[in-house]
Amino acid sequence: METKNILETTKAQEIMELVTSGLSPDEIINALDDYHDSDIADAFESLEPSDRAKLYRVLGPERLSEIFPYIEDVGDYLAEITPEQAADVLENMDADDAVDALEDIEDDEAREQLISLMDTDASADVRLISSYDDDEVGSMMTTNFITIKSDFTVKQAMRSLISQSKENDNINTIYVEDENNKYFGAIDLRDLIIARDYTPLDDIISHSYPSIRADADISDSIEMLKDYGEDSIPVLNPNDEVIGIITPQDIIEAVDDEMGEDYAKLAGLTAEEDLDEKLIESIKKRIPWLILLLLLGFITSTVIGVFDVVIANMAVLVIFQTMILGMSGNVGTQSLAVTIRVLMDENVSGKEKFAFVMKEMRVGATNGLIIGSFAFVFVAIYLHVAKAYLWAQAFEISSIVGLALLIAMMVSSLVGSIIPMFFHKIKVDPAVASGPLITTMNDMVAIVTYYGLAGVLLLGRM
Repeated sequence: METKNILETTKAQEIMELVTSGLSPDEIINALDDYHDSDIADAFESLEPSDRAKLYRVLGPERLSEIFPYIEDVGDYLAEITPEQAADVLENMDADDAVDALEDIEDDEAREQLISLMDTDASADVRLISSYDDDEVGSMMTTNFITIKSDFTVKQAMRSLISQSKENDNINTIYVEDENNKYFGAIDLRDLIIARDYTPLDDIISHSYPSIRADADISDSIEMLKDYGEDSIPVLNPNDEVIGIITPQDIIEAVDDEMGEDYAKLAGLTAEEDLDEKLIESIKKRIPWLILLLLLGFITSTVIGVFDVVIANMAVLVIFQTMILGMSGNVGTQSLAVTIRVLMDENVSGKEKFAFVMKEMRVGATNGLIIGSFAFVFVAIYLHVAKAYLWAQAFEISSIVGLALLIAMMVSSLVGSIIPMFFHKIKVDPAVASGPLITTMNDMVAIVTYYGLAGVLLLGRM
């Protein structure tokens, strides 16, 4: 990874030197042809505005449209050229990339102006993709695809392919429409190329080729899209017309976004944060869960208060409280992570879920037995050596610690798997709702188990 970063930095420096050199525009263009668009994009941030202005003139809208999708905050660079030039760049982009670029422009009027300056087809594609919510498949599709009619001959299909490929380069899979413009199937490019002129087109159409609805939820569709493993999947509107496609690149981005959102939710955030986010926005995302956790923490503290007599008479128990709470929380978090991963597969049956819960409980019990046994021995040694307890008293206390660990870890595994399944059943996102609740419940279980055992077995004897 470090070697890759060094190479990227070196290439960016080389590009900067090219742009700031005294070479002619043609010489600069020829030299830049040796670099990937991503490398040129990396150099943009380091160039002075005057050097970027020179690069804009040299490259032109078509080449810029290939480079800009690799830039994170492309809106800042679109603002450095005239609206007419920016519109030219945007209309040469794939529609989904143009939508992403436009989202970087905060001014609504400026954004609308650019869309209105784009040609009719490009602006229509942008408005189509923008019409879908961020969590719908339609929002991440591209309109770069090719369709042919089901009643074409092989020769007509080839002519249509060649004609459309001037504007669309996703040609590995060609989509077929019937006489009513409804999705009819798909043809692999290789099959079309080797087909004879007299071969009926229907013979090479895959009628079982998968498709997906534009209004489908992205998070619910990721697994299906990954399972098919096709180079692209058609996106259909309510009339069964192909309005876009989903590519592997789109799926990778969706998976990355989904993982980021789940990580944020597990951390008790309402959404992901970024480096440029304002202080007040970060606070707004974190404070709701922190307030809830404060209330849940108060409940846990109240439970501890129930055992004040036990704690007052056996203060040594407090030493090991953190260890038991920590182990209980760790086990619950492990079970939560595994359970959420299992729940991503919508095909898991109720019987399989029950078997999974039982397995998690057995895992928790086994780990609890192992950890509890270690605690039984080491806590006793610590109490005898460091606190001068008699061996009998030391082992009595360590037995409570070990037994509490066994029970708490077993129950935590059970709670960590059942709660997310419950939330999933009632259509509540288990990632956002489970984490804080599981932590609090496991704390209460651990506290009740630990001090309860101590109160029943030791209070009055020590």
